[in-house]
Amino acid sequence: MSSREEFLLKMYDQMFNDINRHIMVVWQSVGVLVGAFAIFALVEKKVISLDIAASIILLLSAWLVAHLFDAAYWYNRNLAIIANIERQFLMKSDLKDIHYYFGSHRQKNKMIEHLRIQLALGSALAGIVLIYHFFDRVVPGLSSSISNFEPARSLPYIVIVAAVVYLRALKVATAEKYQEFIENSPGVDVDTSGVNYGKGHGHTSS
Repeated sequence: MSSREEFLLKMYDQMFNDINRHIMVVWQSVGVLVGAFAIFALVEKKVISLDIAASIILLLSAWLVAHLFDAAYWYNRNLAIIANIERQFLMKSDLKDIHYYFGSHRQKNKMIEHLRIQLALGSALAGIVLIYHFFDRVVPGLSSSISNFEPARSLPYIVIVAAVVYLRALKVATAEKYQEFIENSPGVDVDTSGVNYGKGHGHTSS
């Protein structure tokens, strides 16, 4: 085995290690998010207000989503590097004999289903907290005088607006970074005629 082949194979292994590491970080984030609901016990004991508790959980939900966007970028980038390395060793016939993924990169920085499931979890938890806070803290005050307005009630909504703005910018930035990568490092051309790339390799528009 030549030094180049040995280097590429070690790099190949490292790319998979990086993917696994980012997946594990996301699961740790989910654990922190779920554990954050213990904060509601402090609300029950009147240690902190519902406004603060809801804001913290919404902030942690945004933190989880940010990790998901980052993990999706690293997964797709490393997958592209892996495919480029595989093209150094595999042949056109291997598209059918082994797997067809190495023949074409994912066109967009889409999340794999594993991360999308966790995104749904984080979004659902944030939605539940926001709805609960709205009916418990906001609705009762709608019929009250403006002089009774409590600024703290608006804190969760300030957090969620700021989070949406930040996460949208992060999503755009990671998509641009991935596009830049596959444009600058497309790898060796592979004749993929006769191969259908669809949902199985992230080639759908959804």
